[in-house]
Amino acid sequence: MQELKYLNKYLFKYKWKLLLGIFITIISRIFSLFTPKVVGNSMTLIEKSSLDIEQIDGKLEVLLLRNILIILSASLISGFFTFLMRQTIINVSRHIEFDLKNDVYNHYQSLCSLFYKTNRTGDLMSRITEDVSKVRMYVGPAIMYSINTITLFVIVISFMFSISPSLTIYSLIPLPVLSFTIYRLSKKIHLKSTLVQEYLAKLSTFSQETFSGIKIIKSFNMQKIVTEKFENFSISSKNKSVDLSKVQALFFPLMILLIGISNIIVIYVGGSQYIEGKINIGVIAEFIIYITMLTWPVAVVGWVTSIIQQAEASQKRINSFLKSKSSIDNYGKILNLKSSDIKFKNVSFKYPETNLYALKNINFSIESGKTLGIIGKTGSGKSTILELITRSYDVTSGNIYLDSQLLSSYDLKSLKSFISYVPQNSFLFSDTIIENIKFGNYTAKDSEVNKVAKDSSIHSDISRFKDKYETLLGERGVNLSGGQIQRITIARALLKKSKILILDDCLSSVDAKTERSILSNIKKSKKEETVIIVSHKISSVIHADLIIVLDKGIIIEKGTHNQLLSIDGFYKKLAQKQLESIDSIKI
Repeated sequence: MQELKYLNKYLFKYKWKLLLGIFITIISRIFSLFTPKVVGNSMTLIEKSSLDIEQIDGKLEVLLLRNILIILSASLISGFFTFLMRQTIINVSRHIEFDLKNDVYNHYQSLCSLFYKTNRTGDLMSRITEDVSKVRMYVGPAIMYSINTITLFVIVISFMFSISPSLTIYSLIPLPVLSFTIYRLSKKIHLKSTLVQEYLAKLSTFSQETFSGIKIIKSFNMQKIVTEKFENFSISSKNKSVDLSKVQALFFPLMILLIGISNIIVIYVGGSQYIEGKINIGVIAEFIIYITMLTWPVAVVGWVTSIIQQAEASQKRINSFLKSKSSIDNYGKILNLKSSDIKFKNVSFKYPETNLYALKNINFSIESGKTLGIIGKTGSGKSTILELITRSYDVTSGNIYLDSQLLSSYDLKSLKSFISYVPQNSFLFSDTIIENIKFGNYTAKDSEVNKVAKDSSIHSDISRFKDKYETLLGERGVNLSGGQIQRITIARALLKKSKILILDDCLSSVDAKTERSILSNIKKSKKEETVIIVSHKISSVIHADLIIVLDKGIIIEKGTHNQLLSIDGFYKKLAQKQLESIDSIKI
C-alpha cells in the first residue's frame, strides 16, 4: 500500500466525516448484536419451559413476544445507522474522487510540451477516469467495509469469549487458514490488476486515436485492418481481466467453506459441551448466529483486499504522472510588461528528444509595434523560434530578452497572458462559434467579437450560417472548411488583449485576397503590439518590418522585403516562384 500513501492528505482533509462514519458504524454493529443474544435467551427459555410444565402458562409467550419486538427494534435501528454509515463514508469517497481528478487535471495543465509529446492522450484519459475510479473504491467501499469488518470482529469475538472461551477458540480455528490464503492471493491480484489497467490504457489510447483519425481511416479504406487491431487489443484486455477474475473468484467460495467448517465445529463442540452440562442450548444457537454474522465480513475481506490491490496498482500509475515535472522551471517574478521588444542573442537550441540542433547562433531584434516575418523551408526552425518565445522550451545556449529582461525572469503564467498565439494546426472546441472566439477573452462583449470576426474576414461566413454565431461546431470544427477554422482561430487571438501576436503559418488555407485583408486589418489594429508571422508564403510577410530567412536552423538572410529582393539568394528565388514579377511587388 506504499503508493496509496498519497491519498492520506485527502483522508486527513475529511477526517471528521470519516470519524463520524466510524462512530456510526460502531453503533450500528452494537445494535446488530442484540439479535443473537435475544435468540439465545429465547432458546434457553424454551428449553427450561419444556422441563418445567408449570412455567407454560402464557408467561413464555409474553417473554418471546418481548424478545421478538427487541429483535425488530434492534434491526431497524441497526439498519438506520447502516444507512447513515454509507451516506457518510461513501460521500467522502466522492469528495476525494473530485479532489484527486482536479489535482491530476491541474498537474496535466502545468506540464510542458515535451510531456504531451511523449505520452498518449488515451493513456492520460485512462488515468484520470478508470484509475481514479479504482482509487475511489479504496477510499469509499474498501474503507467502509474494513471499518465495518474490524468493528464487527472485535465486538462479536469479545461477546463470544465472554460466553464461552473454549467454544470461541474452536470456532475460530479456520481464521489463520483464511489469513494465509488472503496473503497468497493478494500478491497475485496485485500483479494481475496492474496488467489489467495497463491493457485498458492501451485500449483507450487506440480507441481515442481511431475516433480522432476516422476520416483518414475511411479515406484509405482501412476499416477492416483497424477493426482487427481493435479486436486484438480487446481480446488481450479481456484475457487479462478474465485471469484477474479467476483469481478473485477463489475468495468467496473459500470464505463460505471456512465459515461452514466453523459452524460444524460450533455444533459438534457446542453439542458436546451441552451434553456435559457446561453450556445452555441457547449458547449454541447464539454462536451459530455469530458465525453467520461473520460470514459476510470474512467474505468481504477478500473483496476489500482485491479493491486495495487494484487501487494500489491504479494509484501507482497516477503517481508516475504526478511525479512528472515540467522541464520548464517557473522561477520568474516579473508580472508586468511595458514594452514588447524581443531580442535573440546567440540563441542555440536542440530538442531533448532528438538531441539535434534545431537553431544555431540566432541573432535578431524586433521593436514594439513592428512586424517580424520568418521564412524558410520545412524543418528550418521557424516554429522552434516561436516555441522559445512562448517558453514551451528553454534555450540550450544564448539568451532571449523581452523588454530588455531575460525571458526566463517573467512569471510563466504572466508571460502566456502577454502573447496571443495562433498555432499551425488550428484547434476548435465542440462548442458554438462565439464561445470558440471568446476563448481568447471570456469577458468580451458581442460587439468586440463581431469586430475581430470582421478583422479576420470570417464575419460574412458566419452570417450565412442558420444559427450565425450560435452555430454549434463538431469536434475540432469538423463542419467548417480549413480556411474558416483558421480565420476563427485568428479572431480568437485578436480578441485576447495581448502585446505580442504570433501567427504560425495560419494563413495557408485562405486565398490571396482574404490574406491581404486580414494582414491589413491586423496592421491597423495592432499598432503598438509586436507581430510575428511565420509562413511559407512571401505574400504573408511582404509588409513585415524585418524578415529573417532560415535554413537548417541558421539565419541565412535578414532584412526588409525590398532589401532581400536586391540579394540574389533564397528569398528572391522563392519570390520569383510565388509572385508574378519582382518589379511589381517591390514596396
